[in-house]
Amino acid sequence: MQNISFYDSPLGEITLLSNGSALIGAWFDRQTYYGSYIDKPSRKEDWILKESKEWLDAYFKGQNPAMDLPLDFIGTDFQKKVWFHLLKIDYGKIVTYKDLSIKVFGHSKGSQAIGQAVGHNPISIFIPCHRVVSTSGLGGYAGGLERKKALLRLEQSLEFLIA
Repeated sequence: MQNISFYDSPLGEITLLSNGSALIGAWFDRQTYYGSYIDKPSRKEDWILKESKEWLDAYFKGQNPAMDLPLDFIGTDFQKKVWFHLLKIDYGKIVTYKDLSIKVFGHSKGSQAIGQAVGHNPISIFIPCHRVVSTSGLGGYAGGLERKKALLRLEQSLEFLIA
C-alpha cells in the first residue's frame, strides 16, 4: 500500500510517497524521472509522511535535521549503491561525480554512470543528490539547476564552487 502527500516548500511543491513503513519517494513538481512507480496511492497521512514533513520544515529553516527516517530505495542494485554513498555526504559539503566514481568503482572513469544514478534518485533532498557537482561547476539536477543552487545556498555550500 502506498500513501501520498504533498509538501509546500519554498522551492515548489514536493510530492512525498511512503509504503507505510518507509519513505520511498520525494519529488519536486515537474522533476525529471518523477515517480514512475506510484501505484494508486491513498491520501492517508501516515507517520512516515508526517515525520518527512517535519524533517523538511527543519531543513528549510536552515537546520541540519538528523536523517533517521526509514528509507526504501526503489532502483537497481547499482543505483542503490550510489544512493547509499550520497547519504554519507555531510550537510554543507559537496563532492564531485569523479569523487563518487572513485568510491564506487575504485577509479574516476565511471563518472557518467554515477551521474545517471544520481539523476535517478527517487528521494530528493533526503538522499542529498544536490550535493554532487561536476569538477567544472554545478553539474545537473533532476529538480532543476535553480533548485540545486538554492539548496546549496541554504546549506551554505555554494561558496565552495564560487571560491
